[in-house]
Formats: sequence, structure tokens, C-alpha cells
Amino acid sequence: MDLVWISLISGIIGAIAAGYFARYILRQPEGTERIKELSGAIREGAMAFIRREYRTEIIVVIIVAVILGILGLATPDLGWKASVSFIFGAICSLGAGLIGMNVSTRSNGRTTAAVQKSLNQGLRVAFRSGAVMGLTVVSIGLVGLSIIYFAFHNDPNFLVTIPAYATGASLVALFARLGGGIFTKGADAGSDLVGKVEAGIPEDDPRNAGVIADFVGDNVGDVCGVGADLFESYVEANIAAITLSGLAVGIGIVTNAQTAWYLPLLISAGGIIASVIGSFMVRVGEKAEIAALSRALRNATWVSAILSAVFSFIIISLLGVNLGIFWALLAGLIVGVIIGEATNYYTSADFKPTREIAEAATIGGGATMVRGFAVGMLSNWPAVIATAVAIIIAFKFGGFYGVAIAAAGMLSTLGVTLACDSYGPVADNAGGIATMAGLPAEIRKKTDALDSVGNTTKATAKGFAIASAVMNALGLILSYGLAVGLVKVTQGQIMAAPELSLLSAPVIVGVILGALMPAVFVALAMKSVGVTAGLIVEEVRRQWREITGLREGTAKAQYSKCVDICTKAALKEMLAPSIMTIIAPVVVGVILGKYALGGFLVGSLAVGFVLANTLNNAGGAWDNAKKYIEDGNLGGKGSNAHKAAVVGDTTGDPMKDAAGPSLNIMLKLMAVVSLLLAPVLTNFPGLLG
Repeated sequence: MDLVWISLISGIIGAIAAGYFARYILRQPEGTERIKELSGAIREGAMAFIRREYRTEIIVVIIVAVILGILGLATPDLGWKASVSFIFGAICSLGAGLIGMNVSTRSNGRTTAAVQKSLNQGLRVAFRSGAVMGLTVVSIGLVGLSIIYFAFHNDPNFLVTIPAYATGASLVALFARLGGGIFTKGADAGSDLVGKVEAGIPEDDPRNAGVIADFVGDNVGDVCGVGADLFESYVEANIAAITLSGLAVGIGIVTNAQTAWYLPLLISAGGIIASVIGSFMVRVGEKAEIAALSRALRNATWVSAILSAVFSFIIISLLGVNLGIFWALLAGLIVGVIIGEATNYYTSADFKPTREIAEAATIGGGATMVRGFAVGMLSNWPAVIATAVAIIIAFKFGGFYGVAIAAAGMLSTLGVTLACDSYGPVADNAGGIATMAGLPAEIRKKTDALDSVGNTTKATAKGFAIASAVMNALGLILSYGLAVGLVKVTQGQIMAAPELSLLSAPVIVGVILGALMPAVFVALAMKSVGVTAGLIVEEVRRQWREITGLREGTAKAQYSKCVDICTKAALKEMLAPSIMTIIAPVVVGVILGKYALGGFLVGSLAVGFVLANTLNNAGGAWDNAKKYIEDGNLGGKGSNAHKAAVVGDTTGDPMKDAAGPSLNIMLKLMAVVSLLLAPVLTNFPGLLG
């Protein structure tokens, strides 16, 4: 029997578990009529955005598929199968994001109703909504990879065709993550600036026309966008290992390429089973505090990671693979946990860095900004060192193939990791609905407890996403190097081409141009959020001027106007950075050649890693510093410290939820586009020689 059947069956089991969780959620009470009304408005806005975004994405997918088909005519190694694989990858990514967001928008009101019964019930509904997203992503990803394998693995150009599947997923991920991020942070920042800072009204006040757009943004950015991002990482980790299978044979890790293909897919299969088991373990007592809620989610992550490691060891042993590869895989698993814990330390209000930012807020906004950015920069050292050590270990025991397996190991428990991330927006929405529905203060207190843990899990998951993106992009870059002849195996030794020297002008130029890319991308993304936030501020002000009684609370805000403004602005603003990401590696490869493109990818990876981590952690720390003050510390809500912290949080929002996370996709998309173009660039010196 072909062992990929095990992967297919495991993916189906994960999908069944996701279906079970979805059915459980939909059977829960929806709450009062007011809760239903608010939840319905959020769902309507989210689905309207997704429909318009998907129409844009489908047009781009068709254009790229046609270009691939034309290249296939000129380059037989690509062929029509690359176009088919590309379209299939895009469809799978679109489907995973749509399913997860569909369930999350049906879960927010139900979570509000569930919290009225008990805190544990609220946690169960919110987390199981996240589990639907997590398990849907890994299940569709692995089932899709299995289908591609069965369809094309006997084709001699299989290793050229399969990266197209990841390219389709990457393209969709960039649009979903960047477009969703611009939407959510434009709405969030605009709503906060005009509401909490300018008008002095509470968060989630129904008089603020931007609040529903803010809730919609939580779903399109932090559920659909995150799901597309990590779907891409998940499939690319497997594909990088498969495309490097020849190296695994060359250095004696496995005896044949077929076994090297099986290994990442079976590791992912074991990870799905581990994630399903971990997802059923999340529960707390009714009087649980924030620490207990955090512990419940972290226990699920730890159990899944340990089970995945055990399953992977068994798989490696049964396949007869060199046991050294297990240490490469374990390095990936461990570095994911380390980076998650480091992110938690630098962004949680339980620890010194974030509390120091809150203390700086008592001085003023400038001090808040300086301290927060310093925390973000300093937070890089554990992530960078841990990742570097993991790469060294993986390379020591498995060469380039070992690095790709480390990335696959890190992502093997994605089902439960993503569940912990996607749980956060549901809890956040539930709190907002509780306030707007006029529920008692103790209900909002319970939802705030869920939301506070959600903020930490979101920050931790973003750290995990960054680390996995770096490992993933590195594997793809190594695959590109092998495909175009930058490296080769000679008598069991991996040798680099002489032209790849760091003293080579094309390589140096490529590194410098690559280092520029993350900076320009972040600038465009943050500017886009600023533009969108400004439009929301103007619209809320207009409604306060023109709608009689709105400020007094006797009239209803026109929430749909803000949703429509955010939708149009996000779709317009995301085009420039997205097109730049797709075109840049093609231009560098065609004009400067394959060696310069190799340097370009390395330069962008190094700078992008540090920049993404800085943006994520600074933004997360500013957010939780604000919440620490809102909990009654250092003057509490309405104090000067609180106003300064709101400015820090508003600045950090586009950093941690738009620009930073989208950098992950930029790095991976440029690498996978380069890998897809490898057949074209193999014998092409570049226009400049």
C-alpha cells in the first residue's frame, strides 16, 4: 500500500473532528434577540468583505494560471500540470479560510450566551470555534497534498509541478492576510482614535459607528487571514521537504526518494491526530482566573507537541530512516515552543517588559512609544538565537533536507496552535457584543478574561508563525538553490557553486535588494492602515454631526457604512504591496540572474525575520500595557496614562496585525515563486549576465 493513504485518512479524521466541533457550536443557544442582531451584523459584514476579496483573488489566480500555462508551452518542465496544481492550491486555501471564518462569525454571539451559563462553557464554545479553523486548515492542506501526490507523483516533472500548489496557496494567503489586516486595523485604529481618544467614550460603545467594522475585522483578519497564512506555511513545509528528497538520498538519510517523500506527509498525519487529542483537553472550572485559562490552552499545546514527537519517532523508526533526522525534527518542535514562550514573556502583562511600558505611559505618549519599540527590538534575541540553533542542529543531522523536516516538525501541531490563535477573535467579539447588548458587568468581566488570554495566545501564535515562516522560507530557498544548480551533492557532500560566493557582485546586489523589500512592504502596509483609519474617523465624525440623537444614544449608528468603507479601502490598498511581492523575484531573476536571486531571497529573509518579530512583539506589548492600565493599574481608564497607552496600542495595531504578519507571507511567496520559476532560470544567465 502507498503510505500516503495514511496521510489522506488522517486528514479526513481531522476534517471529521472539525465537523464535530462545528456541529457542537451550532447546537448552542444564540442568546437574546439583541445578541442575534449584533452577531448577524458582524457575520453579514464579514461575508460581504470575503465575497468581494475572493472575487479579486479569483481574477488574479486566473491571470497567473494563464501565465503559467504560457510558460509551460515554452518550458516543457512546467507544463499544464503546474497551472492545475496552482489553481487547486488556491481553491484549497480559499475554502479553508471561508469555512473557518463562517464558523467564527456564528460563534461570537453563542460565546456571549455561553458565558452567561458558565466561564467554562464560554471557553469551550470559543476554543472549539478556533479548533474548527485549525483542524480545517491542516486537514484540507494534507488532503490536498495527498491528492496532488496521487495525481502527479509518477510524472517525471513531479518535483517541478508540486511547488505550484504552494504558490496558489501563497497568493491567496497574501491577499487574505494583508487585505484582512488592513481592514481590521484600519477599523480598529479609526474606531479607537475617534471614540476612546477624541470623544472619551468607552470601547465598543454602540454610539461609535466603527465598532461593528472592528468586530468584522477581527474575523477577516485574525481568523480568515491567519488561517490562509498558516495553511500556506503548512503545505510549503511539506513541499520543501519533498523537493529536497534527492539530497536526503545523496547523503544517506534514506535509501530512496519515495521514503523521503513519505516522511513529511506522515509526520503531518501524526500531528493532526495529536492536535485532535489536544483540542479535546481544553476546559477549566467556573471560578477559574486568567492564569487557569492560559494554562488550559498551553496544556493542549504541550500535549499535542509531545504526542506529535512520539508519533514522529515511531514513523521514522518504521520507515527505516536514519534516526538522526528525529533530532532535526525535534529541534523544529522545540524552537516553536521556545519562541512561543519568549513572545509570551515580552508581550504579556504578567511580566516585566509590558509593565515597564505601562509605567512609561504615566510620563506620556512619547515615552510609551520609545519603551514599546525598545521591547520589540530586544525581543528578537531569543527568537533569532533559538532559530539559529535549530537550523544548525537540523543541518548537522539531516543537511538541507533536515532543515525542511524541522519546519515540518514545527508545523505538525498547527491544528491546535491555530485553534489557540483563532479562539482570540471570537472571545473579543463576544465581549463587544456583551457591551453593546447591555448585559450585566459581570458578563463582560468573564468575556474580558477570555479575551485577555486570547490576546496572549494571538501574540504567541504570531511568534510561532514568524518562526515557522523563516524555517519554511529557508527550506524553499534551499529547494530553489538545488533546482537551479546553486548547490549539488558530490560524493555525499553538499557543495555550493563558486558563483554563489558572498564576494560575487550579483550575490551582493541581490542581498541588498532583498533587504530593501521588507522595509518597503511594511511601509506600504502601514500607510494603507493609516489611510483606512482616517476614512473611518471622518465617517464616524460625519455621523455624529448629521444623525440627530446619536451622541446621546437615542439614535442608531449606520454601522454598514464603515464596513463598506473598510472593504473598499482594504481591497484597493492591498494591491500595490501584493503585486510588488509577486513581481520582484521575477524581475531580479530575469535581469540579474539566478545567483542574484539567491542572494535576494537570503537578504529578504534575514531582514524580514527581525522586522516581523519586532513589529509583532512591540504591538502585542503596547496592547497588553493598555489593558493592564484598564484593569485599574496606574490610574485606570480615563487617566493620562491610559490615553498615552491607547496611542501606543493604536500605533502597534497595524504593526502586529497587518504589516508584521503579512511579512511572513511575503518571504514565503517570493521563495516559492522563485522555486516555481526554477526551470526557466536554470540555464538563464540574466539580461545583465
